[in-house]
Amino acid sequence: MNARDVILRPIITEASMYAMDEKKYTFEVDVRAKKPTIKKAVEEIFDVKVDKVNVINTAPKPKRMGRYEGYTKKRRKAIVTLSADSNDIALFGDEE
Repeated sequence: MNARDVILRPIITEASMYAMDEKKYTFEVDVRAKKPTIKKAVEEIFDVKVDKVNVINTAPKPKRMGRYEGYTKKRRKAIVTLSADSNDIALFGDEE
């Protein structure tokens, strides 16, 4: 699996923005990705040193739109903690 296939997108919420001050970054990852694969992919893409990876599985929820019923997709989130001597990840381009 390619590193770009493992990390799908960053998750930008109020809670995840506050966690960035502690060098914790939240990403949506492939549902088949394991912790060592996620660690290697983040280190390869962003050129940082990963200290710890926590993974959260989100089950699909039932949803309705009028008379049509379905489920949201199954998701997997990874909270990646960088080491203290590592560089920060610039998610928004050039920050000044």
